[in-house]
Amino acid sequence: MKRAGVLIAVLALAGCGGGAATQATHGGRTQVVAGPLQVSNGPVQAADPGDRPLALGLTGGSDPVHVTFKHPPRSGLLFDLDTGAVLWRRQPDRVLPIASLTKMMTALLVVDRAPPDAKVRVTKEALAYKGSAVGVLPKGKRIKLETMLNGLLLPSGNDAAIALAQRASGTVAAFVARMNERAGDLGLACTRFSSPDGFEDAGNHSCAIDLAEMARAVLDRPRLARIVARRRAVLPFPIKGGRIYLFNNNPLLRTGYPGTIGIKTGYTDAAGRCLVAAARRNGRRLGVVLLHSPDPGKQATQLLNRGFAAVS
Repeated sequence: MKRAGVLIAVLALAGCGGGAATQATHGGRTQVVAGPLQVSNGPVQAADPGDRPLALGLTGGSDPVHVTFKHPPRSGLLFDLDTGAVLWRRQPDRVLPIASLTKMMTALLVVDRAPPDAKVRVTKEALAYKGSAVGVLPKGKRIKLETMLNGLLLPSGNDAAIALAQRASGTVAAFVARMNERAGDLGLACTRFSSPDGFEDAGNHSCAIDLAEMARAVLDRPRLARIVARRRAVLPFPIKGGRIYLFNNNPLLRTGYPGTIGIKTGYTDAAGRCLVAAARRNGRRLGVVLLHSPDPGKQATQLLNRGFAAVS
């Protein structure tokens, strides 16, 4: 990413199907009636949910949430994280560059391939990063992997992305190949990766539908869910003072939007300001994806407010 941008909270989805909600009208007001909670991310956990994706309700009648933006995002999606009900959409299958939203997949692969107590060496390649960074990584030092994951997901460190990719797969090229394999395994038809950080737009793209699936997968992993919900982290670090302070770019966390639970932001000139965000209210969890938005924090707030009103 070329400079710190917007945070996005997204949810896992793949195609249409189970878990979709229906609509009901009461006194002229349209409400969403929840369908059955899907086992992989509902309040009652299955013994082994695995990588089962969220099935978005992409077919059916008109969406229950109607919002008109003077300057709309190029693509967007508002959905229920547990039922898969789609509440609002704008060209959700449009393929666009995604900047640092890429790091959601980077984080997923890292936690699947490395234990929490692992260490990550700061390589010369990691220090040759471009764009946003943790910025104070000491060359040659071995840093706790969980600290590096915080550096990846909060300030969106491209240096952390490179070091983590090398730790997980030996080389950045091997890691990117695995990213694309995982995208194929998940059926992410819009998605292609060219780096672990998303700084270069060429060959690095996705769509709101696929990003929702990645986001859901992130929130399904407790190690990552804890990180993306943090407004800031203060962690032991081998520099003068012995600590590093990391701050989340998520505009909903920064402004204190009630119930925000994550997850990621992104920005490049081509991708614009992107956000995948999620929030919980009265036992319901909603996710929003915005790509190339003029003001993702404001637009996400409007959509979530309307969405929670529709499902209450």
